[in-house]
Amino acid sequence: MPEIHMEKVSKIYKTEDKRKHYAVRDLDFTVQQGDFVFLIGSSGAGKTTMLKLIGGEIAPDEGSVFVDNANIARFFGPWRVRLTRTFGIVSQQSILIRKRTIMENLMVAARASGMQRKSKAAAEKALGLVGLPKVGECFPAQLSIGEARRVELARALISSPPVLLLDELTANLDDDTIWDIMHLLNELNSRGTTIIMATHASQYVNIMRRRVVTLVDGKLAGD
Repeated sequence: MPEIHMEKVSKIYKTEDKRKHYAVRDLDFTVQQGDFVFLIGSSGAGKTTMLKLIGGEIAPDEGSVFVDNANIARFFGPWRVRLTRTFGIVSQQSILIRKRTIMENLMVAARASGMQRKSKAAAEKALGLVGLPKVGECFPAQLSIGEARRVELARALISSPPVLLLDELTANLDDDTIWDIMHLLNELNSRGTTIIMATHASQYVNIMRRRVVTLVDGKLAGD
């Protein structure tokens, strides 16, 4: 199980008038094995950027991100593959392939994780975990928003990653579905999975009583 550490991390984007804009700035942040962390803050505060930096989807312009004391900017080849298997990621935007069934979508993800022979079994197990064992033959467009988000979570769980990075997983969902997902995440965390979750669902954050990290204008404002 990995420990994650960000050391003076900043990500800079250029505006249309070529000025520098810090999406996040001088982040010092550590997540221990088995932590459950909520990232909160207004839209544009830097939550998505922070998750992408942790998962290695983008590289910092300043500072370093470490997984088990190894700078992930230096990962290449098999180390890069190992890094991708460390994280199960749910992005804000769906990445399900519309013209493939849910089972086919999950099997593609399983094979990408190196599970060639057990891809179907892994997909079935993941769907069972999120409470959707019977949607395998459906297409994404046939699912409700809540079901689609749970399938995205199943996709992230396909290779049993030690860390989940979840970006607004519960956005636009009804209260019952959010509560079901929170219960599932709590169960996964109790089994040792590290969870870092960006969310606007403040009432559930308060109920869950977990570590809360607040971002304001790209900076850590509370932990």
